[in-house]
Formats: sequence, structure tokens, C-alpha cells
Amino acid sequence: MLSLVILLPLAAAALILALPRAERAARLAFVLVAAVEVALTAVLWAGYRDPGAGGLAYEEQLRWIPNVGSSYHVGVDGLSLPLIVLTAVIFLACAIYDWNATDRPRPRAALFLFLEATSVGLFAAQDLILFFLFFDLSIVGMYFIIAGWGHGDRARSALKFFLYTFLGSLALLLGFIGLYLGAEPHTFDIPELLRADALRNNPAGVWVLGAIVVGLAVKTPTVPFHTWLPPAHTDAPATGSAVLAGVLLKMGTYGFVRIAMPLLPDAWRAWAPVLITVGVVSVLYGALVALAQSDLKRMIAYTSVNHMGYIVLALGAAGAAGESATAARETAVTGAVTQMVSHGLITGALFLLAGVLHSRARTYSMGAFGGLAAPAPRFAAFFAVGAFASLGLPGFSGFIAEFQIFAGSIGTVPLTAIALPGILLTAALFLRALQRVFTGSTKGKSTGFQDLRPAEAWSAGGLLVLSVLIGLFPVPLLDVIAPASAALVGVAGG
Repeated sequence: MLSLVILLPLAAAALILALPRAERAARLAFVLVAAVEVALTAVLWAGYRDPGAGGLAYEEQLRWIPNVGSSYHVGVDGLSLPLIVLTAVIFLACAIYDWNATDRPRPRAALFLFLEATSVGLFAAQDLILFFLFFDLSIVGMYFIIAGWGHGDRARSALKFFLYTFLGSLALLLGFIGLYLGAEPHTFDIPELLRADALRNNPAGVWVLGAIVVGLAVKTPTVPFHTWLPPAHTDAPATGSAVLAGVLLKMGTYGFVRIAMPLLPDAWRAWAPVLITVGVVSVLYGALVALAQSDLKRMIAYTSVNHMGYIVLALGAAGAAGESATAARETAVTGAVTQMVSHGLITGALFLLAGVLHSRARTYSMGAFGGLAAPAPRFAAFFAVGAFASLGLPGFSGFIAEFQIFAGSIGTVPLTAIALPGILLTAALFLRALQRVFTGSTKGKSTGFQDLRPAEAWSAGGLLVLSVLIGLFPVPLLDVIAPASAALVGVAGG
């Protein structure tokens, strides 16, 4: 079942490329396959039962490279299943948004389906080489989406994205090799590495974790490895930005909870002060720089640095507490995983809405608009909902995530409270954007602006509705995440 979710979009992408001049059929296939993926992941969710500490649901394993202890090994738990469902939902939203796309829809649909397969594969991977394979393939897919369908200085932005993230993947590979060499017998299988407790009480573990943290921090991205993100987002197509923010950035933070924390718990505790510092700086710096932006899409890009900083902060705090404050540490980890889901939904919707500006006016400059709420009331309402969701207003998923992050982090490391002003700064930057673009008299590019089309409304609106549902009824999500968080804290606590 899990392999079907991984391989279906890959097979569909190959079929789309094999059928020449099937442009309309390609768009239809993209929507249908993405919808089937959502249905399949819903079946996975409905049938999921907590496998217990160290266990996996829907586990599959096949021989692949036996001489180095690597196999096709996939499975899910409460840390990965929510991200697999999130991936399917975001790609369906992008397929709906691109329903009317006319710029080479066949290769575009194939690339997005290829990206969906690599993303689901990474979140399901239980082997380091398999994880690395999907990690690198996602970089290739996004490079071609930015370079092929972006705007502005898309070639330079795509190249910068590729070089930065590929360099990070090399650091990641170096760390994986260190884990392989430290295990006895040598293996790349994640559950076996967990049982082997490789590199415990070994000084080399700190350096191995350093390589893994750098590789994952570039992908997340955190300060100071974030500089590829704003140009990549600004010049990517709307759906490319939605996938990049909603799915690909989560590969970095997911790697922390799947690989770094459980496999190198001693080293993670040693690195915890650095990770907390990086998290706090990312939260405050991302919000401050976003506040200074005049380009709406670039502003949203910098809020990703801010929101992903919350996750790093929480995971660092969970490691810094050692064996004390277990409940608070579990809350921090649960909040971090919830934030991965919440950020994907909210920021994915905001990037799709930002794409509406460029499709109508060929600019993201907030100064080019004014009073946009009058000619485009639906667009203004949707963006306002996305803005309030992003700043963590109660009733949205962001509040559920950030409340747990700060409750858990402050409960273990009180000094993490210095990141709280990040919430205020986020509120200020979104309220400023709403005032500049949507309020006042209609002027500039706002004149004659066409309101949301059905495909745009359904795609962004669907993501925002899910954010509201999680904000009001978080129990189904938290019931899946919390047991896995407790198991992770039990391993990382030593």
C-alpha cells in the first residue's frame, strides 16, 4: 500500500511524458492522480494504529544493496504519516491551481508528479541511502521547476537553490557514512542503527551529527544557511513556491526527528545549545527581515525562516533538558511536528495567493497596489485568513503548534522565552501588508484587478480550511503525533 503511494505518481509522470501532444490530458492526469494520492493517504490514516516505540506501520522491505547493508525499507509512524498526508494535500491543491496552466503543461505536470513521488518516498524511507536518494531527487525536480517555469532572474535563483542544497546533501551523505561506519555490523537501515545505538559515548558522534545538522539546516533552512530561499521563492512559479515551502522545507526538520535525534542522542544533547541559539536567531531575524520587505512574496519567504526557526528551537530545547521535564519535552516535540503540518498548509496557501498578484499584475511589489479589497473582495478575505493563520491566531493550526512549542520549550529551557517577540513581529508584518495592499482607495495595479477564479479559490481555500479544522479540532492529529513524540523523547533522553 505504501509503495503504491510512492510509485503511482512516478508511473503517471512517465506515462504523461510518453504521450506526445496530450496537454489537456496531462492537466487532467495531474489532478486525478493527486486526488487518488489524497484518497490513498486518507486510507493509510484511517487504518493507522500506533506501532509502539521503535515500531513501524505499513512496513515493507526488499533487498537492494545488500553488500553495504542498504535495502528498500519503507514504513510510517506518527512522525511521518502526517507529513505524507500533508504532501498529498498540497500537491492536489497545486494541481487544481494549475488547471488552467498553458505553459508546457505536460512536462510541468510530470515534474510535479515526480516531485510528489520523491517527497512521499523520503517521508516513508527507513534507510539512509533511500532517504538520501529521494532527498537529492527532490532538489533536481525543484531546480527544473524554478528554471523552467519561474520568472524574474529564474536561472540564477534555480542555480543558487541547486548549489546550496546539493552542497548540504553532500554534508548529509558524509554524516550518513559516519553512522554506517560507527554501527556494528555496518548498516544504513534506520531501525537497525537505532537498535545498535551507534556512536554512543563516542566523541566522533559530535562530528557526525555536525555534518548531518549542516545538511539538514541548509534544507530547512535556518540562519545562516537561508540565503538561497528568498530568491528561489520570489522567482519560482506559485505552485513551485507552495511545494517548496509546504513540503521540501519539511525534509530538513523531518530529518532531525527521524535521523539526528534518535540515532545520535548524546551528540544531540551536546549540540542542543547551538540548535536553540540558531532557532531563536532564525525566529527573530526571519520576522525582522520580513517586516522590512516591500515585495509580498519575498516577505512570505522570510516568514518561513521565522516559522521553521520555531521547530529548530523546540527540538533543541527537547534535547537540552536531558532526562528531566519529560512531559514538557514531549510537548515541544509534538508542537514541532504540528508546526511542520501547519506551516505547510498556511504558507502553501499564502504562496498560491501571492501567485494571483503576479498572474494579474506581473509584480509582487506592495507599493504597486492599494485598496485591492474593493475590486477583489474574495482575494482580500482569503489573504486575510492566511495572514491571521500565519501569525498564530487562536482557531488556526498555527496557534496549536506555537502554543505547544513555547509551552514545551520554556518548560525545559526558560531562556527560550526570548523568541516570543517573533510572534509580535509576525503580526506586525502581516497587518502592515494587509494595510498596504488591501485597504484605502483603489489605485495602481489594483484598478480592474480580477478577483479569484474558481481554481485559485478552491486550491488556497482548501488548505486554509484544513488549518481551521486543525485549529478547532486538533485531537485527531495530536493523537497520531503524541505517542511518536513520547517515543522519540524516550530515545533522545538517554
